[in-house]
Amino acid sequence: MTLILNDLPTEILYQIFLSVPPASIPTLQQVCRKFNDLSQPLLWRHHCQTQFKYWRPEHDIKTKYAQSAASVNWKQLFQTRHLGDRAVSHELENILSSQTGRIEKSEKILAYGYNAKDTLLRHLNVSDDAGDVLARRYYSDAVLGAVHRTRAIEEWVKLRGGQPVSLERALAAFDQFVLHDRDGDLEETSARLDHVAESIRLQNPDISEASPQKKAELIAEYLLSKKLTGVEADSQYHNLQNSFIGLALQSSERAALPLTSVAIFCAVSKRLGLAAEPCGFPFHIYAIIIAPEGRDVDGRPLQDGSETQRIYMDPFRSDKIVSKSDLEAQLKAMGIASIEHEAHLGIASTADMVRRTARNIITAIQSTRHIHDISISVETAYPESDGALYSALWALLLLPEDNAARSAGARYLPYMLDHVEKQFLMDISLIEKFATPLFEGSHHQGQLRNTIRVIRGGDLMPKTVKPRDSETSQSVHFKVGQVFRHRRYNYQGVITGWDVECAAAESWMSQMGVDRLPRGRHQSFYHVLVEDKSVRYVAEENVDDSPLDVSTSLMSLAGRHFKRWDNTSKMFISNIRDEYPDD
Repeated sequence: MTLILNDLPTEILYQIFLSVPPASIPTLQQVCRKFNDLSQPLLWRHHCQTQFKYWRPEHDIKTKYAQSAASVNWKQLFQTRHLGDRAVSHELENILSSQTGRIEKSEKILAYGYNAKDTLLRHLNVSDDAGDVLARRYYSDAVLGAVHRTRAIEEWVKLRGGQPVSLERALAAFDQFVLHDRDGDLEETSARLDHVAESIRLQNPDISEASPQKKAELIAEYLLSKKLTGVEADSQYHNLQNSFIGLALQSSERAALPLTSVAIFCAVSKRLGLAAEPCGFPFHIYAIIIAPEGRDVDGRPLQDGSETQRIYMDPFRSDKIVSKSDLEAQLKAMGIASIEHEAHLGIASTADMVRRTARNIITAIQSTRHIHDISISVETAYPESDGALYSALWALLLLPEDNAARSAGARYLPYMLDHVEKQFLMDISLIEKFATPLFEGSHHQGQLRNTIRVIRGGDLMPKTVKPRDSETSQSVHFKVGQVFRHRRYNYQGVITGWDVECAAAESWMSQMGVDRLPRGRHQSFYHVLVEDKSVRYVAEENVDDSPLDVSTSLMSLAGRHFKRWDNTSKMFISNIRDEYPDD
């Protein structure tokens, strides 16, 4: 007897359909009634679960997955995501194909919000042998970064507006500025804290019956034993990663400043039924453990009218209680008047914890890079200092000490705009939406709008085409994509453009001593991208194109202008031929 597909049991047919590409399912369902009658909700829910990991918050996808399959139109939901995936890919191709209008194209992707993340990650993790691997990874990462930063800024805007935002989400927002394609978004950070709390519960089955003080000690002991709080050594105290709660939860070593340690302790404590909050102590954050109403910290009943009991703990250092008298002695030693002690020993606001984290980040950058003002510093380590500093600037702009103090926010604007113009061009819409309204009616708003207008105008302006078909251009010796080392300063860079002779302003030529060069201003000058992320203008006589190994940092940056590295020619393959068609 011949067995045909239609004779198979429905359960087996369903398993076969799970392996069929989703785009082919509608066609197969037209073959016969039995195929069409397969449990469509279950089928399309499966494809939603397996094809898409990240969803916009408004989908409330966790709730949908918990419901019966028939109560959700999973086919329609899949179609929405599938069409969005195609649209995001289409706009990314447009970004890669031309230098013109990249901001507007990225904004079309940003309109899909977190639904765009799966698509961007797929392009970001493209195979090494793809023809445009460097450009595709660079611009996928650039737009994905804007997606992440949008979510972070939205959390801080809620906090600014007085809406409830948990401490863990407010601090995890900093991680979004340095996330790239790694784990550690807002939901993943919460999930890690859920896992830690569940692990403590499994290790201590009776913890729900323990007194508040005993719970606090058990939690602090566990966090220290698993290296989730504290730092490895004093010499690592100012490491940049210590200010990021997501990184602390993933690190195999202790990587949490006192503030980060307290935030982890408080988040885990609340999951285990213990009321714990950060304390606004100067210089070093402590945790406040609050006994339930009508009970003391040992779990015993209080007399009527007794005040709610509180105790203090330093989960950064130990699992032992810190006496209030010791803290008061420290405040006195700092010269703080007794009348002000209660304010410093009270619960700190989430906004204050965000501000203190931002200042910790700036301090870490200043300490590690030996800088004495807020400026751009570059490194290839993770988290990179540019994204970290950018997060701190946004936090301090959105959550100043005094919401009415515009001057506090205005001081950060030049640094923020510098970051946007040089590295975060896709964030122009974020500046427009979230930063510009902060300066309503002030001259800063006009300046900000004018800067945005200039940036947008420059992005929309077609590039001036510079072919090599003229007699003068024949004197330009080097080509776009060539890697070189500067003869005088020894840095490594790649040529991204050229001028037949120096086209800089007279003031710049005077300042840089161009006319004192052996060949002066009447030699070719090159626009170059340097391995430290800077952009420079180099005289031809200083270009040494002797063979060299391309640095990892330069390779990661090159996608801004180039498709890929060609190992045969030892050059980057240009992605800016709309400007330099013959290079």
